Amino acid sequence: MSSLELPSYERPRGLHPPLASPGYGSTLLRAPTQPLVPLPHNLTEVTGPLLGEGRVSEADADLTLAAGGEPQGQRIIVQGRVLDGDGRPVPHTLVEIWQANAAGRYRHARDNWAAPLDPHFTGVGRTLTDETGHYRFVTIRPGAYPWGNHHNAWRPAHIHLSLFGRAFTQRLVTQMYFPDDPLIPLDPIANSIPDEKARQRLISRFDLDATVPHWALAYEFDVVLRGRSATPMEEPHED
Repeated sequence: MSSLELPSYERPRGLHPPLASPGYGSTLLRAPTQPLVPLPHNLTEVTGPLLGEGRVSEADADLTLAAGGEPQGQRIIVQGRVLDGDGRPVPHTLVEIWQANAAGRYRHARDNWAAPLDPHFTGVGRTLTDETGHYRFVTIRPGAYPWGNHHNAWRPAHIHLSLFGRAFTQRLVTQMYFPDDPLIPLDPIANSIPDEKARQRLISRFDLDATVPHWALAYEFDVVLRGRSATPMEEPHED
C-alpha cells in the first residue's frame, strides 16, 4: 500500500512579500538564494499535536490583565474573523498575538532602545476562534519604534498575529496596522507587498459599534487565508 500523500501548498506570487525585499535590509541576509522546493504535506504535517480548548483560557485573550496590574496606554479591543478563500468561517483556530507596549518597546532581552518597559504588560496573548471564526483580544495600542533598517527608520504601530492550522507545522504570520498612521507609507515591510490592495488589507478598521463607552476603542481585522482577498502573510521571524 502506498503512503499517504496530500497536496502541497505553494506560495502565491504577487500577494505576499517576496522573501528578498531590497528595501527591507535583513531579508537580503536570510532569503534563500536557490529556488524553493515545494514539499508535500504527509500525515505528520496535517495531524497533531492539537491544542485543546482546555489549554487556552478566556484570560489569555486579555493582555491588560496578564501581569498583575493595569498597563499604561490606551486600552483597545482587537477583533475579527478568520475566513477561508470562499468566505467561510474557520472555527477553533489558535490565534496568538504579540506586540510592543504603549511606548513602542517589546519585553524582550534584545530590545534595549530608550523607551520604558511596562511592568504590567507582557505583550503576548492567545485565543481560539469560535464557531463563526470570530476572535477577540483586549490589549493596549502599541507605540511606534525605531528599528535601524535605514536612517531614521520607524516601524508603524502594529500587532503581530500568528494563526495555527490543524497542526503546529501549519502556521501563518501577519501584521495588523492602524488606520491613518503616517508611518505606513514609509515602512519597507508594508511596502514589500507588491499589491496596493493587499497592503490595504493589513490596515484595521475602527469599529464604533464594538467600542465600549468609557472603556476601550475597538478595531476590526479579518484574516482571509486564501484566494483573491487573502491577507498577506510573512515569515514567522519578521520584526
